[in-house]
Amino acid sequence: MAKIKYHILVCGGSACQELKNEEILSNFQELIIQKGLENEVQTIRTGCFGFCEFGPTVKIMPGNTYYAQVNALDCREIMEEHIINGRTVDRLLLQNVAREKNMGVLQETKPHRKQIRIALRNCGFINPENIDEYIARSGYQALGKVLTELTPEATIEILKKSGLRGRGGGGFPTGLKWEITRKVKADQKYVVCNADEGDPGAFMDRSVLEGDPHTVLEAMAINGYSTGADKGVIYIRAEYPLAVERLKIAMKQAREYGLLGNDILGTGFNFDIEIRYGAGAFVCGEETALIHSMEGLRGEPTVKPPFPSESGFLGKPTNVNNVETYANIPAIILKGSDWFSSIGTEKSKGTKVFALAGKINNVGLIEVPMGITLREVIFEIGGGIKNDRKFKAVQTGGPSGGMLTEKDLDTPIDYDNLIAAGSMMGSGGMIVMDEDDCMVAMAKFYLEFTVEESCGKCSPCRIGNKRLFEMLEKVTQGHAVMEDLDKLRNLSHVIKDTSLCGLGQTSPNPVLSSMDNFYHEYLEHVSDKKCRAGNCKSLMQYIVNPENCIGCTLCARNCPVDAIAGERKQAHVIDQEKCIKCGACMEKCKFNAIFIK
Repeated sequence: MAKIKYHILVCGGSACQELKNEEILSNFQELIIQKGLENEVQTIRTGCFGFCEFGPTVKIMPGNTYYAQVNALDCREIMEEHIINGRTVDRLLLQNVAREKNMGVLQETKPHRKQIRIALRNCGFINPENIDEYIARSGYQALGKVLTELTPEATIEILKKSGLRGRGGGGFPTGLKWEITRKVKADQKYVVCNADEGDPGAFMDRSVLEGDPHTVLEAMAINGYSTGADKGVIYIRAEYPLAVERLKIAMKQAREYGLLGNDILGTGFNFDIEIRYGAGAFVCGEETALIHSMEGLRGEPTVKPPFPSESGFLGKPTNVNNVETYANIPAIILKGSDWFSSIGTEKSKGTKVFALAGKINNVGLIEVPMGITLREVIFEIGGGIKNDRKFKAVQTGGPSGGMLTEKDLDTPIDYDNLIAAGSMMGSGGMIVMDEDDCMVAMAKFYLEFTVEESCGKCSPCRIGNKRLFEMLEKVTQGHAVMEDLDKLRNLSHVIKDTSLCGLGQTSPNPVLSSMDNFYHEYLEHVSDKKCRAGNCKSLMQYIVNPENCIGCTLCARNCPVDAIAGERKQAHVIDQEKCIKCGACMEKCKFNAIFIK
């Protein structure tokens, strides 16, 4: 059999699927046949490369050459130039596409500069639907090691020494969590994977499941062996069809290879996994609410203790970890606790996967060592702010996190530092805002999400957040008075102190952090009835500049509510009582005669 000279890797993540990556893959496969290169060139559909802003992306191995924004017509040029003639297609190189967008970071020859890929080690390298490719990259060796060389206690000790903390947001030490479950005596225990990723702008766990599902299955089996469980459940939202499909394929393959099921690797250890679907409730990211949903009940949290490690799914001891936490475990078992703990900071070991979104050039998926600064993430790895706008804030930790500003850019990213700065790690969403964003409106946006997602069980969250949202609406509509700002802050603290679960306890964070860092904007909304960013429609006015208006009537003809009056060839006027702030007049005006006040 001839040796494969080139591998053409086509990103198969959700974002690139939407951009017709399957058509690109099919074109490459047809060209390989046309050129008679079946024995020399192989195509692979992988998981996410991380460069979502530049999809569809294609990587050529060897050489680690990335091509960006590839379309079906580009396949022939890449095949003839790169594969046959050995010349890169410069116009499609990731660095050159980035240069056109003024993204200096990706002009580097190493697109993953400053990143360390542990949880994402296989994403973008293997075909997630082929177990042999996972095995070829040390897959299931960690499971084999713990089953044949380590006791459950020794396995747990490795995790404890590694310093791995839960990547789902709480940051509880993973090894300690496993040890607690191990020590509870019961006739039945369960291992659960929390894949209910629901933060706006977050796609970390989904990308791992789409690009490397076997790593989660292997880690869950290691968990089962360590804690004494023989059954695993993956709780995943039904909104992730690609992740679900690849999980099912991986589970079927693992059973066929004897890596799930009875008598795994001939060791007498039994462990199997099933999938349970969530309907998209954000509160089900909290482990007790998740367990109730798995049982067919309302997804509501319960008071702890007892913790799930003592009484969880069906009343049995249950160990819950999220996808990213599991994705780290096989590598830790194989490379050792010292290796993992050498990465990161004193209290936050290893790496963290972030989904970069918002007003940032390189929207995508990254994995960085704990302790890296926000400045490095946003301006180096993320390529800075879109359209050369000024950085204003970054929301970390999803809707329950806080808004960090320019003064926080040199803050090392870890659990403790982010909390000290008024935010949190969360599951890893990171939404960047620029000077055109109104911080009051952003706080209202996040709070609206949590109001909608509240399970309604406890009154501080159910009623308190609703009142908090109503206060923010008053501010953004120009109806608030100064006393309302004190009420906003006081009610936020009451909700944090009295809510039942993490959703309510953290939901006021965007309000409090925005008030701490952008109080002047709140004052402008209340006292001056002004939104400096022009985001709050009730505080906006579209004004006609009479010096520029030539009376062409184009604005009046396009106004849907007839709010613009004026004679032909004379300056027009906008009736502010009728104006609905749709912006149609400004969009249609050819003479820059309309501006926002």
